[in-house]
Formats: sequence, structure tokens, C-alpha cells
Amino acid sequence: MTIRLVVADDQALIRSGITLILHTAGDLEVIGEAADGATAVAAVRRLQPDIVLMDIRMPGMDGIDATREIARSGSPTKVVMLTTFDQDEHVFDALQAGASGFLLKSSPAASLVAAIQLAAEGGTLFSPAITRRLVETYVHRPRPGAQIPAALGELTDRELEVLRKLASGCSNAELADALYLSEATVKTHVSHILMKLGLRDRVQAVIAAYESGLVEPGIK
Repeated sequence: MTIRLVVADDQALIRSGITLILHTAGDLEVIGEAADGATAVAAVRRLQPDIVLMDIRMPGMDGIDATREIARSGSPTKVVMLTTFDQDEHVFDALQAGASGFLLKSSPAASLVAAIQLAAEGGTLFSPAITRRLVETYVHRPRPGAQIPAALGELTDRELEVLRKLASGCSNAELADALYLSEATVKTHVSHILMKLGLRDRVQAVIAAYESGLVEPGIK
């Protein structure tokens, strides 16, 4: 199955370099390019790619606003942000806007290809530690004693337990070991959590757990 991509970056040299790298992988096809966020949004609407590689900083509409527009449209296209990782707050803003993950522009070609393939399969482009560090640093946490949103009340005790472990940075394998479950069962619980809370992916689930006060920094 071919993964169809749009590359959005205001620097033509970077777009060309990424496109060249991706063309060497047999299952990846760059079907469009964009030099700014507005063009990226239009390309998604017109071409319906599987993934957009989106630079955070672009003139006019930046990558974060473009990602927000794509998410609001209900498009199934996944957005992977391109970043130098020198300003974490921009990465977190991108996650809140609806991005599925991020890649360093300095990533080796093999890592770029592998990450895109993972995103296409529904995975996230973060190690659990990076996800947790970003969330702990930048999410707005409620005051002590703040009420947990009613939506969390739809989760079973086991699903709440899975969500807490997920937010603490556990991978599926670590979750399975900690809760004495199979990885398949863990994936089922995560799917149920996303469905009940109306979330796009596990990154948003981690954010929701911190924003609701279900999990606090440093507490596993």
C-alpha cells in the first residue's frame, strides 16, 4: 500500500530534499508540496493525502494554524510536524492543534521513512518519555481539588487505570506488563478510551489526562 504525502515547508531546498529522500522508499509517494500553511490546507482538501509533513514556522498561516484547520475539517489526514525541537512550547501547541507527532529536521533518512510508516499505521512519533515531558511542562493543570470532566466518568475502572499508565509514559508493552494484560487487550482498552472521550489518538489522551487532573506530574 502506497502512503501518499504532502510536504509543507517554506524553504524549497528542504522540500526538495525531503521529497528526494521519500521517493527512494518504494511505498511512499509525495503528491504535493506547499510553501505555507494556507497552501498546505488547500492541498489536503484537494489531494486528500495520508500524511502531511508540516513545518511549524511558515509565513502567513503557520504550521500550527494549518494543522488546526485540517483537524477541524474532519479530514483523516495525519499531520506530522517538522521541527528543530529548540522550542518545546511550539511542539505542544502543535499537539493541541491536532498533530499526530513530530520529527526533527535533522533526523536520518531511514528514521524519517520509518516514522512516516509508523504514523500511517496509527502510531505516534514520540517516545513515551518525550510525550510525558512535553505534557508535564506545558499543559495547563487544574487547581488542586478541581473536578474531573464528566466524560471521564464513562470510563471503566480498568480504562482509567490504563489511561493513568499511558499518561505516565508507558508503552503498550510496559502497560501490559504492569497490568498483567496482553498487548492486544491493552490496545483494545486504548481504543475504547479514545472512542469514549472523542479523541484522535493516544497523544491527545495523555493531554486530556493531565488537563483533567487525573494524572499529576511526577506521579505514576
